[in-house]
Formats: sequence, C-alpha cells, structure tokens
Amino acid sequence: MSDALGSDVVARLRQVRAEIDRASRDAGRKKADVTLVAVSKTYFADAIVPVLEDGQRVFGENRVQESLAKWPEFKARFPDVELHLIGPLQSNKAKEAVALFDVIETVDRPSIAEALSKEFLKTDRRPKLYVQVNTGEEVQKAGIPPLEADAFLQRCRDEWHLPIEGLMCIPPVDEPPSAHFGLLRKIAERNGLQTLSMGMSADFEAAIQMGATHVRVGSAIFGHRG
Repeated sequence: MSDALGSDVVARLRQVRAEIDRASRDAGRKKADVTLVAVSKTYFADAIVPVLEDGQRVFGENRVQESLAKWPEFKARFPDVELHLIGPLQSNKAKEAVALFDVIETVDRPSIAEALSKEFLKTDRRPKLYVQVNTGEEVQKAGIPPLEADAFLQRCRDEWHLPIEGLMCIPPVDEPPSAHFGLLRKIAERNGLQTLSMGMSADFEAAIQMGATHVRVGSAIFGHRG
C-alpha cells in the first residue's frame, strides 16, 4: 500500500470515529460507552499498521488461521491490542483461539461452549466470551435462536462454567436493523449482560442508538476488497 492509500485508510478511520462520537452524543451516551472494533479480516500489514499507528487498538478477525498468520507479530509490536474473533469458531480451533484472541464473540452452540470449557481447564488464558444470537433466525447464519438464548446462557454458566460477558448479532441484510438490535438488548437485559456487540459499517449509528457497546466496522475504514 502506498503512503497515500495508507493516509486514506487513516482518514476513513478518523471519520468513523467522529461518526461514532456524534451518534453517541445524539443518543445521550458518553464517548467512552462505545468501542470501535476495526474489522481487519483479509487485510495485512500495509493496511493495518497505519491504523495501529494512529492509535486504534481493538480489532476484529473472522478466521483463526488468517489471524495466526499476522497478529502475533502485530501484538508483539503493539502489546495493548485487543483482538476479537467475530467469525465462526470450529471446535478443533478452540485451543488456537483461546491462545490468540482476547475476546471470542461467536459462542454459538453447545459444542463450541464445551470445547472452550475444556480449553479453559488447560490454560490460564481467559478471553472474554460473547454469545452470538441469530436474531433473524436465518438458516445460513450462525447463532443461537432468540427463543433458545436464555437457556443456552444458563447452560454456559452452570454446565460449562463459562463467564459470558455479552451478546453479538448480525441482522438480516434485507430488514431494518433496529428491531434486531432491540431484541438483542432485551435478551441481554433479562440475563444481566451489559455488553452488546452489534452494528457494522452500514448501521452502526442505529446500533449505538439501541445501546451497542461495541460496533464492528470494516469496509468504512479499510475499503472494499476487489
């Protein structure tokens, strides 16, 4: 990436930060209430380093293997980075995920909860965990159905002894997102959870209005691939 393109990425990052700040103010919330998760999937050092150098420290990745190829070096240079797994986790990748990620946002089925529980018994690493809820009940999308979320959260706590800290969702692309954000917030409230990871490049302002604590923004910062 040229210096000019690197500057473009930083300019877009700063614009997104300004939009998050404005949306937070409009919602009567404090700037510190909303964390930007910069979604760096498919991008490598030439795009990510300028963002790191501009002070961004929270990043999201979709795949364990891709993350293992690039983030250990970044974390060595920037040890205060917080890395979120926001893509599907396979049970056989639980060990690598626990070792690398600081937050796993996609606890979405019993087999993953069980795999993470077993891994926690083997290591002192304790990444924060969010349960992914499939608010639109889309067959092609991961996540616990809303009507099963309460019971699954209870099992995570009682059966697998997992310290679930929040919820995550990805609304259907063809529906207004606010209803899905509101549903996620209601599930969180009745289960005593404070953290809501919801909202992406196209709808993070609506998510902030509905109580998001983390917004996952990729293309608005890094641009579109292809």
